[in-house]
Amino acid sequence: MRYAAIDIGSNAVRMLIADIIDNNGSVSFKKNTLIRVPLRLGDDAFLNKHLSDKKANDLVKTMHAFKGLMDVYKVTDYRACATSAMREAKNGAEVVKRIKEEADIDLEIIHGEVEAKIIYASHAEDEIDRTKNYLYIDVGGGSTELSLFSAGSLVASQSFNIGTIRILDNQDTEETWNDMREFLREHTRHYKSIAGIGTGGNINKLYRLSDEKDKQPLSFAKLKSLYNYLESFSLKDRINVLGLNQDRADVIIPASEIYLAVMKWGGIKHIYVPSVGMVDGIIQTLIDKNLAGR
Repeated sequence: MRYAAIDIGSNAVRMLIADIIDNNGSVSFKKNTLIRVPLRLGDDAFLNKHLSDKKANDLVKTMHAFKGLMDVYKVTDYRACATSAMREAKNGAEVVKRIKEEADIDLEIIHGEVEAKIIYASHAEDEIDRTKNYLYIDVGGGSTELSLFSAGSLVASQSFNIGTIRILDNQDTEETWNDMREFLREHTRHYKSIAGIGTGGNINKLYRLSDEKDKQPLSFAKLKSLYNYLESFSLKDRINVLGLNQDRADVIIPASEIYLAVMKWGGIKHIYVPSVGMVDGIIQTLIDKNLAGR
């Protein structure tokens, strides 16, 4: 049995096809195929509040290709979610309708709070001590989702319109940054120690660049040092000298700034990077849905 997860983000569109493993009632999944297409929908959505014909056509073509792959892989269930860029595009509903008609994929545009719940569903904390306090930090192209957990229970969660593409397009506001800082100060001041859990493509890339030992957390100091190192290179040299993909080389700088700001304001000295993200969470929601339906 195979499930598929589609995440239509502001920077890239991803599809994960996963093999579902049922071990005497204990259901888990193994990643089979992950595809990433850097469509940069946020450039249109945040600047013009509208997806251009080219961006919309590219998205429909991508969904059509994903549908074909799901058929070839004999996927039995899927879920497709669109986040910040599609939330802000005034023609988002129109594009969703086109995707259904032309690619036969049901796409849902989800709110930031739902996005945070899906990210948490990835169970990123499974390999660390669940009795402690953790702040989930997911930085996307259009938004940042923060969820604070203490002893396995959700304490507070909020989505902020601060993301990598939004910053590059100068569409982030001082007011939103202030709101995020106040959220962190209000909800973290009661805890003596909080560790971060970072999800998303940028923090995974930063972790690999850090050469940190597997499963060991990344310190604030090391992340700051890595940020300073990357920023010392021009965009061209981050691509040609450091070997970063073109669509990663620019967003990794504002992503670093967001993670560093959140860690500073939340008093977080270390961040775990478990190599999971939105698509992993979507697969888990499919598992939970189908288990409940038995």
